[in-house]
Amino acid sequence: MSAEVPVISCKNVWKIFGNDPTGFLKTMTPGMSFDEIRAAGYIAGVKDVSIEVNKGEMLVIMGLSGSGKSTLVRCFSRLHDITGGTIEVEGQDIMSLAEKDLIELRRSKMGMVFQSFGLLPHRSVLENVAFPLEMRGQDKHTRRERAMEVIKLVGLEGREDYFPRELSGGQQQRVGIARSLAIEPDIWFLDEPFSALDPLIRREMQDEFLRLQQLLNKTIVFITHDFDEALRLADRIAIMKDGAVEQCDTPDQIVLDPQTEYVRKFTEDIDKARVVHAGVLADATASGEGDPVDASLTVHSMARMLVNDTRAMIPVKKGDTIIGALSRQSALDILLGTGA
Repeated sequence: MSAEVPVISCKNVWKIFGNDPTGFLKTMTPGMSFDEIRAAGYIAGVKDVSIEVNKGEMLVIMGLSGSGKSTLVRCFSRLHDITGGTIEVEGQDIMSLAEKDLIELRRSKMGMVFQSFGLLPHRSVLENVAFPLEMRGQDKHTRRERAMEVIKLVGLEGREDYFPRELSGGQQQRVGIARSLAIEPDIWFLDEPFSALDPLIRREMQDEFLRLQQLLNKTIVFITHDFDEALRLADRIAIMKDGAVEQCDTPDQIVLDPQTEYVRKFTEDIDKARVVHAGVLADATASGEGDPVDASLTVHSMARMLVNDTRAMIPVKKGDTIIGALSRQSALDILLGTGA
């Protein structure tokens, strides 16, 4: 983890819905379950969550409908005022901000993309992308220039004069992404942005999104209910249930070491060999002989080598540095479905 101050720091955060949520939180019995809180006439949208998001990280928050993932992200940007706890953005307590300062923080630091594209139907692609810059008061030439930059970035060059009705669903989503990027946000919130797309377009948009992140290195909080999507995109995954975070860890550790029964059910049908990387299996205290494998390779991509190799321990490198060795048998156990 980075030694820098987290971009977002969320400590013991509660968001309770009901008649007097603040009063209820102050008087509630410690350790009350989600169902017990509901029986008292309240809903714990976010339940005692502590989590951090680091600079340049993509944190994927996932869970079933009603798990609290969208509510939590709305708390990050203070679209919801929290009932208890603290949320800091770049070291600043956002609950202490005046409305004017909060609006400025959102406009200057945060980009948001939602499942519904929210495009203005009577404005062209260019005008839609330039809209947040227009709201900032930028002159027409400057905002057109910036809008064209991000339109090209998301692969829509040549369609800047099209209207939303003339675009496919995937193209419309690209316009939404371009519009959020136009303000050059440091923090990017995406709430199930690809869930309305068909599987092929969704895969293409994930590829495009990974390409953009490699270019831009944004700090991203991405919401999804699709575990395969989370595994593909995330640096870390936070799995939520009943307003609480059940586990927050790397994709490798989530599938190798689920901490709760709920997380285990999420992972039980996942092909671990396609998720677990050599670097995670490497034992820094062990050594091996022969050619090393790259830490970024998955067990699945090493399948042929693992089956044909005879070495008990295989060295693993990251860049030009040997970081340890992995047990061939442990990797084979994961490949054949008999491992952890």
